[in-house]
Parts: sequence; C-alpha cells; structure tokens
Amino acid sequence: MKNNFIFLGAILGALAVGIGAFGAHALKDWLISIGQVETFQTASKYHFYHVFSIILIGILIKIKENNSEKSSKLLAWAGNLHLLGILFFSGSLYILCLTGTKWLGAITPIGGVLLIVGWVFLAFSFLNKK
Repeated sequence: MKNNFIFLGAILGALAVGIGAFGAHALKDWLISIGQVETFQTASKYHFYHVFSIILIGILIKIKENNSEKSSKLLAWAGNLHLLGILFFSGSLYILCLTGTKWLGAITPIGGVLLIVGWVFLAFSFLNKK
C-alpha cells in the first residue's frame, strides 16, 4: 500500500475537486441551512488538505527507497491514517449533509483523531534513531 500513496493522493485530489464543485454548484439548492453548507465545506477542505499530506508521504517514501534507506513504517502508518481519516471525517460529513443521517456525526471525531495521529506519526518518522 505504501507505494501507492502518490496514486491514491492524486485520485483523492480529483475526487476532492469534483466533490467541492458538486457542493458549490449542484448542492446550493439542496442544502437547506447555512450550517449544512459550512459542514460540507469543512469536509471538502479537510479532504483536500490531507490529499497533499498523502502525496507528500508517498514522495518521502520514494526518496527513502532511492537512498537505499529502509522505508519508515511510521511514514506508511501516517499515510494510511490520513486515508482512513479522510474516509471517516470527510466521508461521514458528506453523507450527513446529503442524507441528513445524524448518527454519522458520531463517526466524524474518529476521523479527526485519525488525521491528528497521522500527523504525529509523520512527525515521529523524522526523529533520529540512535
């Protein structure tokens, strides 16, 4: 999976742009409240922000491999956590806005925690090991 982060990031980036455009144009009459629009925009922003982290992680893994270094397991974990974070955080908010299924709001914080832990793993992957 770790060798696919650049590919997955690019696909998720295309989805982020498409979903953002869908939200900005097709949903303007569908989303009733300002709160729903803001929630959808938050989901879209976090989705897109983390596309860049996933691509960066893929590049960092490639650099380590090209320098004959062992690829960091922490980098791979960071990428996987950001993938899951997008799914749980942004995915649950997208579905919440589109369907009104309120219980999905309980899943959103799990996605947020996954995103945070992914950043922590990314940071720790660069600590010198002695």
